[in-house]
Amino acid sequence: MKHQHFHIKNMVCSHCSEVLREKLDQAGFPVKEIDLGEVTLKKPIGLKQQKEFTELIRQHGFDVINDQNSRLVEQIKQLVIQLARTGEKLENPLSDYLSKKLHKDYQQLSRLFSGVEGKSIERYYILQKIERAKELIVYGERSLSEIAYDLGYSSQQHFSRQFKKETGLSPSHFSEIKENRRISIDEV
Repeated sequence: MKHQHFHIKNMVCSHCSEVLREKLDQAGFPVKEIDLGEVTLKKPIGLKQQKEFTELIRQHGFDVINDQNSRLVEQIKQLVIQLARTGEKLENPLSDYLSKKLHKDYQQLSRLFSGVEGKSIERYYILQKIERAKELIVYGERSLSEIAYDLGYSSQQHFSRQFKKETGLSPSHFSEIKENRRISIDEV
């Protein structure tokens, strides 16, 4: 039996996958598998059902990606978000990591991403790490040095400088005020 695969924009966490699976199941779509940025149906659906599928996806803040360049940009975003959220330590530069994962030349990826998103991949990665840092600071369960280490910074000072540059506040001041200064991941 042949499957049907869709690339989905704005899926940024496992909760997104769970919500989408629930909504698709309720609507009667035969879901085989859902990963970040991807939905695979057990069997192909007709054009009318594809329109219903797309509308359902949009109602919940997602979108179906149809063109190859948009898919590639979304894959870059998913990989960067995953790195920022897991704190995975890269042995090689981000450029090498992305090139290897996507089997593409990094210059091509960089030009495409910058053209579509209006910022470099590196800047996007920094912004994702800062948003993750805000989340960890608000939780209050880890020290600033632990957060810096978890996010792959070479030192707490480097982390603090970058945090202040992006937010206008030092991490310790942000921790003191603990206002909801986070930005939704899909808005970064």
